[in-house]
Amino acid sequence: MDIQSTLKTPLKGKCHCGKIEFELSCNLNDLKRCNCSHCRRKGFVMTTVKLNEFKLVSGDKFLKIYQWNTKIAKHYFCKNCGVNTHHQRRSKPDEYGVNVGCLDGFNMDWIENIKYTEGIKFSLEDKSNMDASIFEG
Repeated sequence: MDIQSTLKTPLKGKCHCGKIEFELSCNLNDLKRCNCSHCRRKGFVMTTVKLNEFKLVSGDKFLKIYQWNTKIAKHYFCKNCGVNTHHQRRSKPDEYGVNVGCLDGFNMDWIENIKYTEGIKFSLEDKSNMDASIFEG
């Protein structure tokens, strides 16, 4: 099945409880997973979008941000249901990684042979200072 012909822009997405809603003004591209210490625990598949291709439609007051280590990357999640919707990358801060499982109409059967970003190689983690923080979005 051709994903691009099935899902039409703007792509709409939301967290599990629906408090956070967003739109993507681009097609799905560059599906991947990350093996950094945080993303490997979440395990979701993401698509890459430029910051200006992502629009938060509703739920700003429910959006929380998780940051750790350098506090450059921002991992956004719903404080009500806990679903990670997207994150702003440390390695490419002009991009978001968006959880494709949050996209309306996305069929998880479309996921095959997803490549990994070697996020573990980008880690600057200092084991002596394991500070992790959660911030309001």
